[in-house]
Amino acid sequence: MTESPELRDFAQMLSEVFTAGDDHRIGEVVEFDRPLWQTLGELGLDRLTGSETDGGSGAGWAEAALLLGAAGASAAAVPVGENDLLAGWLLEQAGLGVGPAVRTAAVLDENGSARHVPWARFADTVVVLWPDADASWRVAEVARADLELTESVNLASEPRDHIQVETSELSGIEVPGTLVEEFRYRGALIRVLASVGAMDRILELVVEHTSARVQFGRAIGKFQAVQALVADLAAESALARAATDAAVAAVVDHGFDSARTRFAIAAAASCSGHAAAVIVRNAHQSLGAIGFTMEHELHRHANRILSWRSEFGTVASWDAEILCTAVGSDELWPLVTDGPTG
Repeated sequence: MTESPELRDFAQMLSEVFTAGDDHRIGEVVEFDRPLWQTLGELGLDRLTGSETDGGSGAGWAEAALLLGAAGASAAAVPVGENDLLAGWLLEQAGLGVGPAVRTAAVLDENGSARHVPWARFADTVVVLWPDADASWRVAEVARADLELTESVNLASEPRDHIQVETSELSGIEVPGTLVEEFRYRGALIRVLASVGAMDRILELVVEHTSARVQFGRAIGKFQAVQALVADLAAESALARAATDAAVAAVVDHGFDSARTRFAIAAAASCSGHAAAVIVRNAHQSLGAIGFTMEHELHRHANRILSWRSEFGTVASWDAEILCTAVGSDELWPLVTDGPTG
């Protein structure tokens, strides 16, 4: 994705806001980084794409992509995507006000429950989308104290809590059912953008280590076997990045209602999901035992990208969606080269 001078300046600013990696140790639950969240709020980054008339910064997905990538590269413990691109977006779609708060979002089932809701225990409110009895969908904002929460975590020990809401006590605002599918695509793109940021950081760690670590009188990066590992890792990271850039470009050009955009997001989720396995394996093989220690930064990123690839749809489900998009074999090649129309 070609960056304008403004976007390059924005990316430089983000590199100063986020630092590479936290001091989280394996097994410890990731705690919400309130000082970082306060900084993001002061800079208008907590609601980067929100409407300016409602307190947001009025930016688009190009800027959001840089923000999410920087957050992913630094293993930032903040719900930047959930607060702005999911919860804030749902509230704006429902015509509800978006005041200052820490938010996350969830789609409830017919029983009012949702599993693996990110950052729910640390949120002030949860914006919920649920099916009504008359087959319509509704949106409401629920205070953390007004829902039942069971704490849980993902592989990276990030909060992924289960919630239960008494929807019969909520009035909510009726919204189009199409928001449910858009929620899924938005969530998938958020995770992919954070993942490619983390992949970039993993590649940096591997290159730094293999360039500095000396065995038998030379840097291990000079050995052909190690070079092959690093080359495969770099190739997978570049493929995931290219697919993700294409998905962001599709969103900017066509919006989420377009079949072209949905195909591009599915392709990005598939590519990044498959890449995660190769990147984690090769990174650990390149770093050896040090990469498995609690003190080393690698596990913070490796565990995250392995966890994130299962959120908002599994890798297998995205693979299947890509294949099912093509109705017949005559349409497959144009689909791969150009993407679907519409």
